[in-house]
Amino acid sequence: MMPELWPSMDYISHPLVRGNTLERRLYQVSIAATALRFNTLVILPTGLGKTAIALLVIASRLISGDGKVLVLSPTRPLVEQHAGFFRNHLKLEDERIVALTGDVSPEKRKEMWSRARIIVSTPQVIENDLISGRISLKNVMHITFDEAHRAVGKYPYVYIAERYMKEGRNPLILAMTASPGSDPERIREVCDNLHIEEIEARTEFDEDVVPYIYKKKIEWIKVEIPPDYKRIKGLLEDFIKIRLRRLRDLGVIQGKNVVSKKEFLMLQERIQKELSRNPSRPYFEALSIIAEIMKVKHGIELIETQGAGALRKYMEKLAVEAGSRGGSKASKSILSDVVFRKAMNETFKCETEHPKLQMLRKILMEQISRKPDSRIIVFTNFRDSAEMITKYLAEIDGFRPERFVGQANRENDRGMSQKKQIEALERFRNGESNILVATSVAEEGLDIPSTDLVVFYEAVPSEIRAIQRKGRTGRGKMGRVVVLMGRGTRDEGYYWASSRKEKKMYEQISRLKSYLREYLNEKRKRGQMSLTAFVEEKPSGLEIYADVRESRSGIVKRLSESARVVVKQLDVADYVLSDRVGVERKTVDDFLESMVNKNRDLFGQLIELRKAYSKPLLIIEGSGLYTRRRIHPNAIRGAIVSVILDFNIPIIFTENEDETADVLISIARREQEDRQREIALHSGKTSRTLKEEQEYIVSAISGVGPVIAKNLLRHFQTIENIVNASKEELEKVEKVGPKIAERIRKIVSTRYGE
Repeated sequence: MMPELWPSMDYISHPLVRGNTLERRLYQVSIAATALRFNTLVILPTGLGKTAIALLVIASRLISGDGKVLVLSPTRPLVEQHAGFFRNHLKLEDERIVALTGDVSPEKRKEMWSRARIIVSTPQVIENDLISGRISLKNVMHITFDEAHRAVGKYPYVYIAERYMKEGRNPLILAMTASPGSDPERIREVCDNLHIEEIEARTEFDEDVVPYIYKKKIEWIKVEIPPDYKRIKGLLEDFIKIRLRRLRDLGVIQGKNVVSKKEFLMLQERIQKELSRNPSRPYFEALSIIAEIMKVKHGIELIETQGAGALRKYMEKLAVEAGSRGGSKASKSILSDVVFRKAMNETFKCETEHPKLQMLRKILMEQISRKPDSRIIVFTNFRDSAEMITKYLAEIDGFRPERFVGQANRENDRGMSQKKQIEALERFRNGESNILVATSVAEEGLDIPSTDLVVFYEAVPSEIRAIQRKGRTGRGKMGRVVVLMGRGTRDEGYYWASSRKEKKMYEQISRLKSYLREYLNEKRKRGQMSLTAFVEEKPSGLEIYADVRESRSGIVKRLSESARVVVKQLDVADYVLSDRVGVERKTVDDFLESMVNKNRDLFGQLIELRKAYSKPLLIIEGSGLYTRRRIHPNAIRGAIVSVILDFNIPIIFTENEDETADVLISIARREQEDRQREIALHSGKTSRTLKEEQEYIVSAISGVGPVIAKNLLRHFQTIENIVNASKEELEKVEKVGPKIAERIRKIVSTRYGE
């Protein structure tokens, strides 16, 4: 029996929960009760305590058994935040609650996992440790998936949930999100991927939630676009109209113009399918034209929503791309166009700042004059804009802005490491900064309860992102949301699109419970749902080395089902399957890119592969080898023939990642099980130690391999002694039989050329 959660005054009373720390809310207790019995998806508005619900479930699971609990969250700041929350509220020693991220070494993570009861981690870390065999989910009693709407496609949540339901002895899943989206198919995919049995959904309008909701005042402020911006926009639209006429001439579009980004993407996909059936010149030209249109449409979005400065930066990037040797054909064509160059000249002459900046300044000054200790978040879609807004606001008295962006480094733009993100949030909380200028990285889950105002510098078309942004305010007090929009621009279109989707999502949530219950009941009837699917792991003797760059592919996950996969940085090859088989894997796009981009030196990689492994192999994965890019089929055939004949490297063609994984497993099984060959890493470079060089030279003799090579060197001490040994002396070495001894004698004693 699980212990009950019972009230004591207005706080939760539980043997593992610290007294007077967790407010008792009936809707949280009710949801937790469901989540203790079923794999449950919880949909709850931001700020209403999804983490508190997870804590109630975790406390009850921990007190009923000796296993571990795993909490997964997408980013390091969220991981640290959740770990701190559990330490503050649970009666467990701090060292029993650990936070794991990529900053912790694999061996240290293994040690921390072994002694912890609650592990809070990013999913990528857990996925990598599962694949490499450092951890097991057998003894995990519960997993919480935070921001569960991410559990689609190849996101690590999907793999971890699948492994957990197979390996866990008594699995229980809690999935949490504030915004599952408005697409029923996507919601159903999340439920399937996380093995959901029950759903608990609340909106801000449910009776048991209303008492805890603080209203948000939402304002929509429109600004007029300056005449010189309209002139630049008109020139870019003229550029697109010319391309649309050409697409009509090619017979690719008919009648009304293609307008939206979504329509262009659908058209692009349709043409690529046509190309696979009929690789004709008009289709190649059409794809190039669509690429040009998409790039210029992005420029229109920048001038409308961000201003001339943002467009200038984008045009500079296009110019650099067009001037580089490996630059795209679309960029070169755009920069050579007379109409675009005129728009470019107008943009670089334009000194007018976007009216949103003045309006933003006015809004923030009003807020801070009314409440000097205000905390404000300004959301923008673009990093360049975040930088520009931060610099603009920093010059105004009373404003202490701080840029808050993601980790990825880009050209002339360093991202923020997760450590720096955590430090920035701490400065924001304690008042060192009072304005956070943030991109989408600040949308999910961050605990900033004192935010008084959220400004959308531009609207977003995604209802999920809109809900998450608005959820940054109105937490514990009245909140204010301001949406800035350029009149007559795509700002307005994006705003109404997200509003429609948000309304649709809330309408659907009210119907979602019955829909999912019917769906899940139907799955049960068909026998597709088994919550106690513990499968005893079958130990496999297979071992495969995979390069760290391959760790995000589905191949490594698939391989881990049949072999022990060691993920590390390899000098040579993407996969090593034995002492003699190294495999280089290229997608069709990678292979074609290497033919036109000198920075992608495929043949240099193959030279190193050939040096390192006596049985090298190239896998080309995917379809459309002769249709993906405008490269003549004869040139592609020539490259393939060169690999096979000049480099003496066989090529295997596979359709997808699953087929690639199956091929690798088959080869590894043949090498390691049938041929009894050990796995060994080599390098095509001359960076081996003397000992490694000696082993490498001896193991290169046909039939010897690394094990016998070590035996020979240990017995004779030097390669010279091996060369001078008689057949009888060689046979005295462990694992050296008459055939191998005779082979060695023949190689070292036969005259060259005979």
